[in-house]
Amino acid sequence: MADRTTFDPARPDRRSVMALGLGAGMLAALPFPVAAQTPSSSLTTSPPERNETMGYVTTKDGVDIFYKDWGPKDAQPIMFHHGWPLSSDDWDAQMMFFVLNGFRVVAHDRRGHGRSAQVSEGHDMDHYAADAFAVVEHLDLKNAVHIGHSTGGGEVARYVAKHGEPAGRVAKAVLVSAVPPLMLKTESNPGGLPLEVFDSFRKATADNRAQFFLDVPTGPFYGFNREGAKVYPGVIQNWWRQGMMGSAKAHYEGIKAFSETDQTEDLKAISVPTLVMHGDDDQIVPIADSALLSVKLLKNGTLKVYKGYPHGMLTTEADVINPDLLAFIKG
Repeated sequence: MADRTTFDPARPDRRSVMALGLGAGMLAALPFPVAAQTPSSSLTTSPPERNETMGYVTTKDGVDIFYKDWGPKDAQPIMFHHGWPLSSDDWDAQMMFFVLNGFRVVAHDRRGHGRSAQVSEGHDMDHYAADAFAVVEHLDLKNAVHIGHSTGGGEVARYVAKHGEPAGRVAKAVLVSAVPPLMLKTESNPGGLPLEVFDSFRKATADNRAQFFLDVPTGPFYGFNREGAKVYPGVIQNWWRQGMMGSAKAHYEGIKAFSETDQTEDLKAISVPTLVMHGDDDQIVPIADSALLSVKLLKNGTLKVYKGYPHGMLTTEADVINPDLLAFIKG
């Protein structure tokens, strides 16, 4: 176990003084200014007060869902739905882009993920969508654009079909590298992935989640396993950090949610303009059995395919994806 050095201002010892000196040296070396803290604020043990930019909403079944809410409250809202096994932090590049373009941006951590409650039950698309609706109602979001990545795309499809459109709260939707209509290979979905693939995900999650959550972003998720790919170690570490914040049980059971949920009827029920974005080198959710099928089921769908882009293109190719999202939203 790592040794933690604490500092008693009344009785400083040699190790404490050295620790403070090292910390001061690190701060001085940072390439950006660090806000000063008063001694009283730096020593306080009280939890920070909640403010209007983040908080929790409690669902009907008693689950605390964490959310972020940035930007002008009278601006058009964009709500982001993250993928497995991540958190709302995965939307940093999009939330910063859109808040700086004058939008209100909202993102939440799915139940069992990130900072939301690590509950034992409810890790399925119906609960995911209902939890998103709880956030929408709590913040009274109207005329909203809902953008979902991967599993979050399935969440968006179920939310818009079952909650958002019936409540008149949705303007548009975007499915990015999304799992619908169905990932699993079945008799009616011969192009899907075999059950053994998802069983291997479950085994890796149960046996050694920490290593699995390094292997995925290091390899196929961002296409870092492709020859000539530019690898970003910080992106890999951030993926791991987000994953390990969540519940192993939620992640384990979430695999069934994203792989075995048939969302054909959800897609057919959506009537708002919907943009389907997918990279043709997606190694996680192959395009042939997802985006190419989804757009045919949507009443008002538009497909945009990105040559050579990976599953995690929202991060690695944000300079291309963000302007395309903006054009769709404004169009």
